[in-house]
Amino acid sequence: MTSDTAGWDAIDAALDRLYPGVDPRHLGTILKWAFGGPDPLDGISFYPRQDPVPHWHAVSYGMSELYDKQSDNPDDSGWGFEFTFRLARDPGESEPPVWAANFLQNLARYVFQTGNWFEPNHHMDLNGPIALEHRTLIRAVVFTEDPELGTIATPHGAVQFLQIVGITPDEYAATQAWSVRDFLELLAQRLPLLVTDLDRASVIDDPAVAEAVDEGRRLDGSSTATLALSEFGWRPDGDLVRLVLGAHVAERVAETLLGRLPFGRTLRLDGPESSVEFTSGSFSVGTAEAGELLQVSLTDEALDSLVRVLEPFAGVRAVPGAEPLVVEIVRSEIRDPDGNVVRTIG
Repeated sequence: MTSDTAGWDAIDAALDRLYPGVDPRHLGTILKWAFGGPDPLDGISFYPRQDPVPHWHAVSYGMSELYDKQSDNPDDSGWGFEFTFRLARDPGESEPPVWAANFLQNLARYVFQTGNWFEPNHHMDLNGPIALEHRTLIRAVVFTEDPELGTIATPHGAVQFLQIVGITPDEYAATQAWSVRDFLELLAQRLPLLVTDLDRASVIDDPAVAEAVDEGRRLDGSSTATLALSEFGWRPDGDLVRLVLGAHVAERVAETLLGRLPFGRTLRLDGPESSVEFTSGSFSVGTAEAGELLQVSLTDEALDSLVRVLEPFAGVRAVPGAEPLVVEIVRSEIRDPDGNVVRTIG
C-alpha cells in the first residue's frame, strides 16, 4: 500500500537516521499554500544539537513533493531540495527562534513566486540584517549541501538538503570576487558544520583568511558569471550609453569585474528590465536580444577606468577611454521587510 505522505515520510526517515529517538520542535503551517495560505512550507522541524557547537538544526517540509507526485520531472521531487539552517543557540534554549522559521518561509515564498530556485554555491544579498531584532553582521547568505543530510531518494524523486549559511558583507564580497565553494571551505575550518552565529565577527578580520582570499582571487579569479541586481539598468542617453547602479552594489560589481575579465571570462549583470554583458578584448559597445542586452567589450585600460568610477557615492561619471559609456551611481535605500527605510548608502 502506497502512503499518501510518501515524500514527507522519506524526509522523516532521513532525519530519524541522523537523530534516532529525538523528538524535534515542529512548527506547522495552519493554512497551507495549496489552499490559499501565505506560507509555502507545510512545516519546519527544529532539532536541538550540542555538538560540535550548540545549535538548532532546522529542516523544511514543502519545497519537495510531500504528498502526491505533481510535476512531470521524474528525477527530482518538486523543486528538488529542502532547506536546512543551522543556527547557534544558547545551550539552555528550549524554544526554536520564530524569526528563523519566518526567514525560511520568506525564502520559500521567493522561489514559489519567482520560479527562481537555489542550488549549492548560489548566494543572496539580504540588504540588511538577517534578523531585524538582532544586532548582527550577518547580512547575506550562501547555499551548500547539508554536510550530514546530503541528498536522498524519495518515491517522487531526489531531494537535496540545501543548507543556508549566513555571512557578513565583506565575506559576501569575497565569495563574489573569488568563489562561494572555496570560501566555504575556509569558513568550515572555523565554523564546524557551517553553523550561522548571529554574534560572530567576520572571518575576514583574521589576516590569514584575508590573505587566503586575496591569493585565491589572484590565482583563480571569480567564479561568479552573473549578478542579479535590483538596482541596475542601462539606457541610451543621446550619443552616450548610461549605466545606472545603486551605490550598494557598485563596489561588488567592480570587484567581480576584476575577477572575471582579466581571466578571459565574461560577466553579466541582470537588472529588472535590462542586462549588460562585459567581455575583454577590443573596445566596443552594441546590443543584442532585441535591444535589451548591452554588450560591452573592454580593453585593460577601459576596464581600469570603469572600475575606478564604480564607487558607492551618488553622481554621474564619465569612463575615460571607454566612451560613450557613462556611469550613474544612485543612492540605495535599504528597507526592512515592512518597507521602511533603515539605511541610505551613497
